[in-house]
Amino acid sequence: MVRFKNRYFLCEIISDDSRFQQCLDERAVHNTVKNVIARMHGDFGLACCSIAFSVKYLNAYTGIVLLCCRKDFHRLLWSSLPFITYLESRNQRYPCSFNTLHVGATIRTCQKFLIHYNSNQLLALLRNCTSEADRQAIQESVQSCMFVEEEQFHSKDEESDDSMQMA
Repeated sequence: MVRFKNRYFLCEIISDDSRFQQCLDERAVHNTVKNVIARMHGDFGLACCSIAFSVKYLNAYTGIVLLCCRKDFHRLLWSSLPFITYLESRNQRYPCSFNTLHVGATIRTCQKFLIHYNSNQLLALLRNCTSEADRQAIQESVQSCMFVEEEQFHSKDEESDDSMQMA
């Protein structure tokens, strides 16, 4: 059996238009990226990237998108992303650009990077904060990003293992 290797692109969609978040959906991102690949690399590039290309995750509020494609052709996708200048949705064009944050081999590595990236962004906001109420809200957000839940989960597992060994 053969395992097909993929590459995952964690990107941030940057736009100045406030209406942009309301129209952002997976189909619009998928079609836009495929159109840009076709424009940059022609039919061959489109055919290569279309084999396993998909939008795995999209957060319209933060503008974070996770794209997936085959490892063999990930450079075609990577080289096309800077040429996206607009996103078309519901017959409207919204100017935007894609900022590639991370390229990973698994979704898990992209998730870890995103957590680290978001906590760094929150810490940067904390440094630039002026009021005490804002500072407190950002500190709570930073603390909620930490892996405290996993530590509690592992300690519960250890307790249940100890109780099973005693029985």
